[in-house]
Amino acid sequence: ARRGAGVPALTLATIPLDDAPTYATIARGDTLGVFQMGKSGLRRMLRKLKPDRFGDLSAAVALYRPGPLKSGMTEDYIERKHGRQVVEPIHPSVDAVLRETYSTICFQEQTMAVICTLSGCSLADADAVRKIMGKKKPELLAKERAKFMVGVARAGVCDAATAERAWGVVEASSMYSFNKSHSVAYAFLGYWTAYLKAHYPAEYMAALLTSVGDSKDKMAVYLNECRRMGIKVLPPDV
Repeated sequence: ARRGAGVPALTLATIPLDDAPTYATIARGDTLGVFQMGKSGLRRMLRKLKPDRFGDLSAAVALYRPGPLKSGMTEDYIERKHGRQVVEPIHPSVDAVLRETYSTICFQEQTMAVICTLSGCSLADADAVRKIMGKKKPELLAKERAKFMVGVARAGVCDAATAERAWGVVEASSMYSFNKSHSVAYAFLGYWTAYLKAHYPAEYMAALLTSVGDSKDKMAVYLNECRRMGIKVLPPDV
């Protein structure tokens, strides 16, 4: 509606993923009404995390869950991102997989990649190991650990001590890791809606108010957000 002559129509494909005002909006926790980022607890986490790249957003979706919050994984990611905690890489062969999350294992795909890279097994076998880790059955875990160590010795990627440490890290993280493909999809929607709120606040809030239908509770929350943002919501005028 605000498009002027010669200004191209806005499409999701043309929204840049490095937009500074969008990240500033998210880092302030100004995400009420933004997809998957509107909860008060997540907004507090975003203010601590201060995302400045898309990878932080996909990680945030994975880390704002009971498991990672209770285990300390969420806090580790935040502290490592801001240089207040030492990042301890597992092994150079898996640095590329874990670098984006500061050597925390946020995603199931990372668990699979570490197991696969160090032991030489297939991704399908690595996923089977990941599922067994999640069940926390000692007898099954012992068998899988033994198979992993045999695979490591055969692959020759790292020594036994590194493999032991890697297994411990992967096993501890496996209960809390999240599906990356799911997390990234949610992060895209969150980023896009944050972009719209940052650049087209009146239009976005109007659409948001329309979307809640007859929900008086949500209507009240978003009307209050409009007032906070300095947006006037006028009553019907016939």
